[in-house]
This record gives sequence, C-alpha cells and structure tokens, in this order.
Amino acid sequence: MPSSLDQLKAVTVVVADTADFESMQIYKPTDGTTNPSLILAAATLPQYKSLIDKAVTYGNETGTTREEKLENAMDKVCVLFGKEILKIVPGRVSTEVDARLSFDKDASIAKVLKIIQLYADEGISKERILIKLASTWEGIQAAKVLEEKHGVHCNLTLLFNLAQAVACAEAGVTLISPYVARILDWHRANDSCQKTYSADEDPGVVSVTQIYNYYKKFGYKTVVMGASFRNIEEVKALAGCDFLTIKPRLLSELKASNDPVPRKLSKEKAEKSHLDKLELTEAKFRWLLNEDQMATDKLSDGIRKFAADSIKLENAIKPLLK
Repeated sequence: MPSSLDQLKAVTVVVADTADFESMQIYKPTDGTTNPSLILAAATLPQYKSLIDKAVTYGNETGTTREEKLENAMDKVCVLFGKEILKIVPGRVSTEVDARLSFDKDASIAKVLKIIQLYADEGISKERILIKLASTWEGIQAAKVLEEKHGVHCNLTLLFNLAQAVACAEAGVTLISPYVARILDWHRANDSCQKTYSADEDPGVVSVTQIYNYYKKFGYKTVVMGASFRNIEEVKALAGCDFLTIKPRLLSELKASNDPVPRKLSKEKAEKSHLDKLELTEAKFRWLLNEDQMATDKLSDGIRKFAADSIKLENAIKPLLK
C-alpha cells in the first residue's frame, strides 16, 4: 500500500508550505510557497545566513538612502529564497508582496514588476513565479492588470469566502489559496455552542469545497490551492482539490501513514452541485465581504500578521545595512 502522501499526490498537486529547503528535499513537492512568516523563520537559521548576507550587500549597493537600502534588501531576500526553492521543486514558487500594500493597487503592481525583474536578474523566468497578493479588492484588481498586461501569474492569498474567490476567477488570476484552519479557528473562538466538527463538516473544508465546486461548475480555469491546515484529516477531506499547500509536520504524518486517501473532490461531482452564479461589482464584493464577519475578521487579521512579520524581518536586516 502506498503512503497516504503518495495517494494524495495521485489526485492532487502537493505544495510545501515552508521556506526550509531540507524539508522540500525530503517530501519532494511539485511547487513551493513562501510568505513573510516562513522567510522570517528560515532567516534565523545559520544555514541561510549567506542568503541574508547577499541581500544586505545588494541593498547597500543599490540604495541611496537607508530606506531604499532596506526595501531593496527585503525584496532581494524574498527572491533569493525563491531561487533556492526553485532548485528543488520542478514547478513554481510563490513570492509574497508586502502586506502593507494590500489596499494600494498601483503600488502593488510596481512592487511586483520589481520582483519579477529581480528574478530575471537571477536568470529565472516569470513562468516559474507565482506572485502572492492579499484577496482585497485592490489586490485582486492589481492581479488582473498583472495577468492581462504583463503576463505575470498571481496567487491570491488570505481568501476566506466565495465572493473573494469569484472576484479572483473573474479577474483571471492563475491560482487562489483559500484558507482552511483559520476559518475553523474563528468558528471555535466565536461559536457559543463549541461544536465539535468532523473533517467533512469542518467550516474551512466546507468553504474550500464550495469554491472548488463553483469553479468547476462554471468553467473557471483559476486553480484552487487549499491552504492552512491543522491536521491531516483536513488535508484528506480535500483530496482531489487542484493543489494543496501543506506544512512539513503534516507531510511527515502523511508520509508515515498508509491509511487510504479516497478522492473527495472532482469535476464530475462539482458539475452536479446546486450553486447559483454570483454576479459581482466592486460594491457587491465589498458588501458581501462586510456581511461575512469571519472573512472580514480573518482577512484583516492575516494582513496585520504578515505585515508584522515583514517588520520583524526588516528589524533583523536593518543593523546589517551600512
């Protein structure tokens, strides 16, 4: 009997949710993904000091003010981690845009084009890059411009409800990362009944299943990559999803297990689902997001946390700059 991980890989593209290269070499995912939290954790390890040093040197050489040096070093360190990941995975790496730009469409576009050029300077084609943007209205519209005018593939993250997912699909983004565990966390913190959920009833699993079914039923090509898992039961409940990004701890559990992983999501099932087409304008998007307290809370919370980790990484790099 193949391992649970191998069974999952047979129906879903597995992505490593880590910036630790050693873990990727063990679990052999197709793609890699990073965010400020993952890079911050990896940057404190001695084996990655050379990447930090190289980024600092780049910042010192290309910036004229201390602020420019810091910004350039931060952009470079993200690209250098992405480059190392691409030496391991055969597919693509996701690189995140500073969460502090989540409500600025034009600044997000400018930052992305700079990151793409930094990758090009390292000899890496934009075809191997996914740019991560928060699923705010501004982030989604920035992704639309990047996809249509610049051929840059985007991964919309911090996605918690159907309105965000539909807006992303209609913008023609390459991939979305709807969250699972953070949705369950919110329900556990806010539901007075303290219900115990089975994996199939898990609110995060239900949300990603609904998004997957909607995309397949209405013929959208945007890829669904379930993200943010607390346990392997949540992972297995989404077997068959286009992609799943999974932390090394859970990859290890799946690799060590031989329990069956039956396919739960499929295009055939999705086409039979009872879902109505959602027509979105900016006003309706903002209203539907506003009416979903969980999605509103988790989106703003996620932006704040990613921004805080970016600031922590900046504070680690600042003393190294001239």
